[in-house]
Amino acid sequence: MDFPDKAVLRAEARARRKTLASAGSAAARCVADRAAALPAGDVVAVYSAVGSELDPEPLAHALIASGRQVCLPVVTERDAPMIFRRWTPGEPLEVDAAGCPAPLPLAAQVEPDLILCPLLAFDDRGGRLGQGGGYYDRTIAAMDGRVVFIGLAYSGQQVKRLPVEPHDATLHGVLSETGYTAFP
Repeated sequence: MDFPDKAVLRAEARARRKTLASAGSAAARCVADRAAALPAGDVVAVYSAVGSELDPEPLAHALIASGRQVCLPVVTERDAPMIFRRWTPGEPLEVDAAGCPAPLPLAAQVEPDLILCPLLAFDDRGGRLGQGGGYYDRTIAAMDGRVVFIGLAYSGQQVKRLPVEPHDATLHGVLSETGYTAFP
């Protein structure tokens, strides 16, 4: 199967996600209602939504209410794996080395069991199209199988097939407003 350039795929996926984001707060509440469907894990990494990304904050509240700890990724060096710092919604954030909101350095560094990541598109084989910075790919590779990697997306972000390169981290599943889907 021939694929268009990843830059073209990203542009198309960004436009599609922007349209889907009109259901933003309702979709985010639906995702939070499905928190129990996620795989087990005491420490769950979410992210601070930027632009049209599905907002995980309602999900973070649900995870905390169920007894799980929540953390956020932090880019400390642009070409290195991310670290994770404990976080509770409402705590102050600062911009990290990638320009994303992240917990302050005084927050405890933790290693998550489960990482929920934003994405532009996904397919039914666990393929994920991200922004192109490689932050999650480097981080998952460095964790060497010690973490479950889940996409957080609008169901409409699913595509038939994505190009997957050797360095691309494969998703174990996706949580959307319609439920959780595990990949083989």
